[in-house]
Amino acid sequence: MQNINAIISTISKIHNGANKLIIEELKKNNLNGLAPSHGDILIKLYNCESAVSMREISECINKDKSTITALVNKLEKLELVKKLKSNTDNRSTLICLTKKGLDTKPIVLDKISTKLLEQSYKGFTKKEKEDLCLLLEKMKDNF
Repeated sequence: MQNINAIISTISKIHNGANKLIIEELKKNNLNGLAPSHGDILIKLYNCESAVSMREISECINKDKSTITALVNKLEKLELVKKLKSNTDNRSTLICLTKKGLDTKPIVLDKISTKLLEQSYKGFTKKEKEDLCLLLEKMKDNF
């Protein structure tokens, strides 16, 4: 029988294992300087047609603005994104992918994400995957 009180520890171990896999794959694919924490921002930008505000990124990935600023600054230093001033609000900074950033999409979004999902769901039925997602979303909503 599983210890139901160890769920947070289990989630933490899954998080650590996923990060380890991502770091290994980033190195294998010569994406030096990228970290797992950059993934959510890149994926958000890959899925948008135009530039996205820092605020929108912050809300989407549930991280505070100072954390987003540090992550975006690193992505800018790696020449994967560029910052633009909003035409409608001078206080707002927009982020968009550079050509180099867009070129990472097949590796990050397709190759690494696919490998991560395959590893994570190994041995799961479709129903188990659906149930797990539902239950974890329910737990997340408690915070």
